Amino acid sequence: MERMKVEEKGGVEGQHARPGPAVNRAMTSFSPADEEKQRGVRRMKLTATGLLLFVAVVYILAKWAQNSGAGPWAGYVAAASEAGMVGALADWFAVTALFRHPLGIPIPHTAIIPTKKDQLGVSLGEFVGENFLSEGVVRQRLRAVGIGSRLGAWLAVPEHADRVTAELSTALRGALTVLRDSDVQAVVGEAITRRANAQEIGPGIGKMLEKVVADGGHKRVVDLVVTRAHDWLVLHSDSVMDAVQGGAPGWTPKFVDKKVGERVYKELLRFVTEMRDMPAHPARGALDRFLTDFASDLQSDTETRARVERLKGEVLGRGEVQDLIASAWTAVRSMIVAAAEDERSELRLRVRASLLSLGSRMAAERKVQDKVDKWVEDAAVYVVTTYRKEITSLITDTVASWDAEHTTRKIEANIGRDLQFIRINGTVVGSLAGLLIYTVSHALGA
Repeated sequence: MERMKVEEKGGVEGQHARPGPAVNRAMTSFSPADEEKQRGVRRMKLTATGLLLFVAVVYILAKWAQNSGAGPWAGYVAAASEAGMVGALADWFAVTALFRHPLGIPIPHTAIIPTKKDQLGVSLGEFVGENFLSEGVVRQRLRAVGIGSRLGAWLAVPEHADRVTAELSTALRGALTVLRDSDVQAVVGEAITRRANAQEIGPGIGKMLEKVVADGGHKRVVDLVVTRAHDWLVLHSDSVMDAVQGGAPGWTPKFVDKKVGERVYKELLRFVTEMRDMPAHPARGALDRFLTDFASDLQSDTETRARVERLKGEVLGRGEVQDLIASAWTAVRSMIVAAAEDERSELRLRVRASLLSLGSRMAAERKVQDKVDKWVEDAAVYVVTTYRKEITSLITDTVASWDAEHTTRKIEANIGRDLQFIRINGTVVGSLAGLLIYTVSHALGA
């Protein structure tokens, strides 16, 4: 019943970490090395059994000699050989009981490995979790290694920095190759749009415009616009006059429309020319006041800010804008891939220089070493404390998935040879103990 409970527990709780076919196959097949070990176990079994038979024969001969009046020595030999047989049989029973029922008799507490395999797996998992996956043990072992100083000394070597840079470039290219453009473009577009919608832009634009006007930065733009407007008017006078004449009422005479068109053109050209040539022109001052008021409204006027937000939403919602945002990923990816492939690119040179600098600091500065060591320790402690149950369940479930018979054979092949020495030692130690007891008893009796 106890075994059934353990198997049921392993079958239910351990399903998420069930080992793959490779693990099971490793415990259900014998490699050439396992076969060789098993042959060594057989040889040691024959040696231990031969020694048992030898002391049995010696015991028979010694008892025969003792009964035949051969002398006191026969009693000593008989006592030693008799105790040797007892020791050999006891150790044979103990060793055999680990792997199977002695003589096929289902004696309680025998065949321990096949019947208690799952419990042994649970105990092994708990042992590993308590003694190897504890925070104190992990920190102590990592602190003794000195990862920071060793890693720094390794990175400070130019050849090693070149190797790390090359590996990082390969990994970067591989990652960018695996990623699908459509997926990344969708994510980038959605992230930019969400960020833009989440943050109001009116106050920021207002502050920027206010600073530009205060510094006079807009005057260059005004100069450019009026200069281009003047040049355009000079080159397209006929177009302006035709536009004015075309908008005149149909009942006015043509010569009047022409005079009005010429007048409007001359006044417009004069206005633009004066605005271009006069920095203190009233129109420029009016524009300054307009921009100042508009910058203030962007920061404080609720209606103006709401209009800007609606305009922002309309602009972001246009397909052309979304296509522009999405196409940015393609350009960025191409640029990164090209830089990663070029050994003399600015990206790889900067990465290499950063690695060399980091390595030198880690190798020389104790403060940096301690910081790196702490990062590594914290990361390792987080992993072992967070996933300790999963790690130990891997051991438990792996052992539970093994076939009992093949597991027994494999364990016996690996440790059985040493266990046979126990039988040999039991025979020898038993003989010596029997001889000592017989000698002491005989001496006390005398």
